[in-house]
Amino acid sequence: MNENPDLRRATVHDVAREAGVSLATVDRVLNGRPGVRPVTAEKVERAIAVLDFRRDLSASLLARSRDLRLRFIIPDGSNEFMVNLGAAIARRVRPAAGERMSIETSTYRALDAAALAASIDALEPKSCDCVVVVATEDDAVHRAIDAATRRGIAVMTLVSDLPGSSRKHFIGIDNIAAGRTAGSLLGRFCAAGGEIALIAGSLALRDHRERYEGFAGLLREEFPRLSLVGPFEGHDERAETEQLVAEVLDRHPNLVGLYNVGAGNAGLIAALQRSGKSGKVRVIAHELSETTRLGLMHGVIDVILDQNPDGEIRAAIEAARGLALGRENGESRDQHPEAIEIGIFLRDNLR
Repeated sequence: MNENPDLRRATVHDVAREAGVSLATVDRVLNGRPGVRPVTAEKVERAIAVLDFRRDLSASLLARSRDLRLRFIIPDGSNEFMVNLGAAIARRVRPAAGERMSIETSTYRALDAAALAASIDALEPKSCDCVVVVATEDDAVHRAIDAATRRGIAVMTLVSDLPGSSRKHFIGIDNIAAGRTAGSLLGRFCAAGGEIALIAGSLALRDHRERYEGFAGLLREEFPRLSLVGPFEGHDERAETEQLVAEVLDRHPNLVGLYNVGAGNAGLIAALQRSGKSGKVRVIAHELSETTRLGLMHGVIDVILDQNPDGEIRAAIEAARGLALGRENGESRDQHPEAIEIGIFLRDNLR
């Protein structure tokens, strides 16, 4: 049976035929090399648009003389989301090897900016083409990213961004939108008014700070009858978060809602259950894990906002491919990855 041409992926041969030019001309246009008249380049660009042509980055990697070397640097510790992120990276190692990509992972002590900066400073271009980091916002980290870029290493941020640095891309959700989503939901849950507490891991993390800003802004705009208590920092640790939430519940007996923008959810759940306020205080937290799944099922947590670690790692790998091949081919146009979609989970739609 013949392949349906309408479903077949367009090739450079199709582009050359559609534009009425040689393969060499298509190659020059795709790679931004000189020697093509503007009118001819326009024909090629038009053919690319008509055919919806997209470069096969995997095939381009296979044609390279060496593997693309990709490094992930993520925090260590008990943060379940980071553990799941590490597992998502590990699942991609073997498939990537078949596409001429070498993936390694290293960790640094959570929230230790100096340790992260040292890890980035230790990277060398001969062993690393691109590094993806979960970044703490700190001048030392900014300097380390800028220095790595000058050494020829492409840098991307993951989960938490550093937009003032020379990083090429950010892979993650829109954290301000996540905070506003939490505010909109809690505002509806607690329409009668009252106090809502906000727990963060650390406001030194841009993703936590942006979630707080989005949340607080939405409450001010749309739910003035709700007052915000906090933010309080639990440093993404179970024990510290449990103690912190217990103290907040004790000091604010009329608390109607709680938003945890970071980790430490096992401690949050334990404190709510021990206080007897489980199910009475509306709770929104982040990241679908075994702990938060149980929290949803038992009615301790009302909503989980999830950023899909597997999707983030796939997006980071695709962006690294594009950066490496664009640099080697002399391409100047950056294809910025789209923000990761925010998943919203309740007890009723757990997968």
